Amino acid sequence: MALAQPKAVEIPPEDAASALDSILGANPFVDLDTRDIFATFGEIASDLLTQPARLFTAGGRLLTELAEIAIGASAIAPEPSDRRFADPTFMENPFYRALMQGYLAWRTTMHGLLDDGRDRGKAAAQHRFAMTLLTEALAPTNFFLGNPAALKRAFETAGQSLLAGLRNFLDDLKNNGGMPSQVDKRPFKVGETLAVTPGSVIYRGELCEIIQYAPSTKQVRTRPLLLVPPEINKYYVMDLAPKRSLIEYAVARGFQFFTISWRNPGPEYAARGLNDYVAALKEAVNVVSAITGSRDVNLLAVCAGGITSTLLMGHLAALGERRIHAATLLVTMLDSGEPSATTMFATEENVRSACARSRARGVLDAASLARIFAWLRPNDLVWNYWVNNYLMGKDPAPFDILYWNSDSTNLPAELHAGFLDLLLRNPLVTPNSIEILGTPIDLSAVDSDLYVLAGLTDHICSWRSCYHAAQLLGGRVEFVLNGSGHVQSLVSPPGNFKSRYFTNPRLAPTADKWREAALEHKGSWWEHWAEWLDHRSGDWREAPREPGNETYRPLMPAPGAYVHQRP
Repeated sequence: MALAQPKAVEIPPEDAASALDSILGANPFVDLDTRDIFATFGEIASDLLTQPARLFTAGGRLLTELAEIAIGASAIAPEPSDRRFADPTFMENPFYRALMQGYLAWRTTMHGLLDDGRDRGKAAAQHRFAMTLLTEALAPTNFFLGNPAALKRAFETAGQSLLAGLRNFLDDLKNNGGMPSQVDKRPFKVGETLAVTPGSVIYRGELCEIIQYAPSTKQVRTRPLLLVPPEINKYYVMDLAPKRSLIEYAVARGFQFFTISWRNPGPEYAARGLNDYVAALKEAVNVVSAITGSRDVNLLAVCAGGITSTLLMGHLAALGERRIHAATLLVTMLDSGEPSATTMFATEENVRSACARSRARGVLDAASLARIFAWLRPNDLVWNYWVNNYLMGKDPAPFDILYWNSDSTNLPAELHAGFLDLLLRNPLVTPNSIEILGTPIDLSAVDSDLYVLAGLTDHICSWRSCYHAAQLLGGRVEFVLNGSGHVQSLVSPPGNFKSRYFTNPRLAPTADKWREAALEHKGSWWEHWAEWLDHRSGDWREAPREPGNETYRPLMPAPGAYVHQRP
């Protein structure tokens, strides 16, 4: 019996796209606390006090602009993408028009104070981030009296919207760490409405389960495909609802598909680090090879899972073992030298503090990390829901990807430290600068064919950083640039008329040179990737009738037990 797919969106399309482009989806990150933010504000104030002339000039311009606003002579208007001021009252009512323009003038002035032309690298990015937190928090639309749409709704509902907003606020205070909920979770249940592609768990180890998917074709490719999801995310971003599942799509193309489902670790796993996770992945490759009879496998690795997979390939290359025939790296950052939200706070002091906090707890707590992620895009992931849930008194809409984003896993403290070391030292760009499982890692020695996908608007793993990854590896590389953000680049099923991607078979010296010569294609990269993988998946054979083999027997149906864990 076909499972009912949850209603995808009560969210307007532009809001959904904004939220999807903003979620991190998530990555090993420097776990900040409020002290870091206040320290950054202190640095900003100290900098500005050394530039009194700059302060005086900016203040004079602001006063002049405010005077023009007061007499109705200002032409200041919000950017077309800024939906906070979409209510017509902001243009038709003189008071609200002046309120909007005054806020925009002040916001522009505050950000302009930071753009002094001095390049401070990460410090400049930190200052911009802190200033964004301040200016977006003080938008008039975040307050009841400053939001005409909320006032109208309260009047139209005879105050019921305010009562509903208060209930939502109290519920989030109790159950969501005081953050406004981004999604209505009620329609979703993993294994019933999400992650429903048929399969079986055929292996369970300390750190992961392995799921083998039931073939939907009479014949399958001889070389299997193993999905390696990020260690801090549930694997089912690649197996959302039917017709939105890359796993379902790949199985229908005749690929023998397996996936890793990582354990959600508690503090008792604090000592498990990069070596342990690479060893678990190596064991997974052995299991998949034993079940299928294939001497080697293909990998499909996502984000942080791509880092782990690359370390494994470097380890195998050092041993002279060719166990990975071809690999696909999706939105994977191997070179942390490119500025991004992931690297912004990766300083010696912040990394040291983040490691100390996770070691004290035993894990990098997924719920705490999710709150930090949200504040990286405050308008889309905090204040948008503040207004919707509390001022308007509405429930957040049900949306499968946002549900998945809220269902992340912890990282063991040692693994967190390992990822932060990669982020801070950037050792993968220099051969033999890191050792895994007793072998030095030289990515140029990895000669497997590679398909590297990046997202054009990805603010987590910038597409230029992903391009650098393509240049580090020694095999034949197909680099593809998808036209959207971090998570949207993963969930890109055929049939979406807005989807586009860029290809250029020749790697150029720089990412921008590559893009200048790239061709734009309408449609989904899934189809392009499947054709690429077809040529690297061996001959056809009869599909297996049962999952596993005599050694690895089915333990339970997919999606397994680890995906449901709540430590």
